[in-house]
Amino acid sequence: MDWIKEEQDRIGKEISRYITAGKQVIASSSFQSHSIPLLHVISTISAQIPVYFLETGFHFPETIQFKNHLAESLNLDIRSIESPISKVDQLNSKGMLMYAVDPDLCCYYNKVLPMDAVLNADTVWLSGLRKGQTAFRDGLSKEMKGSKGSLRYHPVLEWTNKMVWDYKKNFDLPSHPLEAKGYFSIGCAPCTSKPDINEVERINRWEGQKKTECGLHTELIKS
Repeated sequence: MDWIKEEQDRIGKEISRYITAGKQVIASSSFQSHSIPLLHVISTISAQIPVYFLETGFHFPETIQFKNHLAESLNLDIRSIESPISKVDQLNSKGMLMYAVDPDLCCYYNKVLPMDAVLNADTVWLSGLRKGQTAFRDGLSKEMKGSKGSLRYHPVLEWTNKMVWDYKKNFDLPSHPLEAKGYFSIGCAPCTSKPDINEVERINRWEGQKKTECGLHTELIKS
């Protein structure tokens, strides 16, 4: 498929431009099935680009296994980062963890804080966000200002679900093992449910709430 080579070349040139300018290029990933094409593109460009994984302590075991498999198969420099706030200090007065009583605060502790700690004015943060995933993401641009003077770059923002599927098929890339069990947006286990087959992407996250974002792409980005 000609478009795949064109997209690889485009992303490679844009990342090279940042590196030439002296920027520290990093990536983050939740290691879902739709994350794999961008990780594959990164692996073809440089093994020196660190890929940060937010180790919340609440992931499905299958996610951790999948991450470890991809680290080896794609030769990725995956770096797990954790919240500076211990789980003991994330309990409320009744001894309940924040995901059960305040999911926004839980995400802030376990995702926003550790990711913010690796950002600075020289950082270019690659993220695999795509339009069509949420209404918020529909309004994003490929380049945006981020926390602490960093730059956000969304190289696959315009990719469709079909493009993701075609890319994976072209390179015979694996899918998250829970996808075969009916999950198609996979986050932390307590906040991920199995959706109805007709529901839209990410609707199974934070079921029964208006919440659709963890904060990484709302609090660490500037419009």
